[in-house]
Amino acid sequence: MRIATWNVNSLNARLPRVEEWIGYARPDVVCMQETKLADAAFPYGAFATLGYEVAHNGDGRWNGVAIVSRVGLEDVGMGFGTAADDQGCRLVAATCGGVRVHSVYVPNGRSVGSEHYAAKLEWLADLRDHLEHTCDPADPVAVCGDFNVAPDDRDVWSPAAFEGETHVTPAEREALEQLKAWGLVDAFRLQYEEGGLFTWWDYRAGNFHKRQGLRIDLVLVTKPLAERFLYALMDRNARKGQQPSDHAPVLVDLRDPD
Repeated sequence: MRIATWNVNSLNARLPRVEEWIGYARPDVVCMQETKLADAAFPYGAFATLGYEVAHNGDGRWNGVAIVSRVGLEDVGMGFGTAADDQGCRLVAATCGGVRVHSVYVPNGRSVGSEHYAAKLEWLADLRDHLEHTCDPADPVAVCGDFNVAPDDRDVWSPAAFEGETHVTPAEREALEQLKAWGLVDAFRLQYEEGGLFTWWDYRAGNFHKRQGLRIDLVLVTKPLAERFLYALMDRNARKGQQPSDHAPVLVDLRDPD
């Protein structure tokens, strides 16, 4: 089973690139973020042609998350069902091929100490609470998406350049660790220990070509899925070419269950 996550940064702008990538990467499940579409405007037909069912949570503004699956899509859930959803359409969940999959788009936080930063920390805590009430870490569960947190300094091109900025603060990293403490493993790190492997690069100043990025797009999995781990890849090639997203997709391959 191949599970992928990709912040597409507007599916309207990026649909041909997403279709092309699905055509060669052949993921079984793709979690997308920043679709920036209302549910009624989602291109369901394009994905049906590719053989995928769709669950989408979007209102046409800046957020929007989706799960597309060619291995089944059942028991769809949208958001937390709490006041946390006031921060926009940032969570969709579904069961795909026996795995409970979540596509998440964690708030950016904007600036340290702002109300948006506090809301980001609260949202991550709400995500952990949601998992505690809806899932069991002894089951196959995946939480995939743009977390807007670089887990540690290996995931930042220059820690000094981000001093005092969001995405790298101890509080954000602790909130992510608390989420993982529920029972999640960073699947990418099961294969790669080195730094300098990023998933996001600012469009400005040629940062992609300078390799000045962050690793903020994660596939977190419970132990039953970690035990099935085969392979992980950050597809840097998908960040190249004309009008790319500022994020690259991350994919994880899992063995079929015994």
